[in-house]
Amino acid sequence: MFPLGLPGLALLLLRVSVALTLLFSLYIREQELAAGLLAVAWLLAILLVVGFLTPFIAVIAVAAQLLILLGLTSPLASFIGVSALNALALALLGPGAYSIDASRFGRRVVDLPSDDDG
Repeated sequence: MFPLGLPGLALLLLRVSVALTLLFSLYIREQELAAGLLAVAWLLAILLVVGFLTPFIAVIAVAAQLLILLGLTSPLASFIGVSALNALALALLGPGAYSIDASRFGRRVVDLPSDDDG
């Protein structure tokens, strides 16, 4: 769930991509949305980029993008649909090693007692 190296970097890039496309898809319908909702979208995007509660926030991003798709008939609808799939993939893959989640919930050393200690 917290791969290092190039896979971890790829997950970081996926988090940034999902955050940017979430903001982009919301700004398409900016005139219809309240300022508070846009502020929440910025908060979600920041949490995605830094990797805080990534699976949960990514599911919220999927839901937001699917709601944006309702009533949208422009060519951008397919772009937003693909972006929702990317957010779903991020929710399933996890944040990677370069995230707050990795530092909070990452790899731990577990010392098991040997049978001789018993």
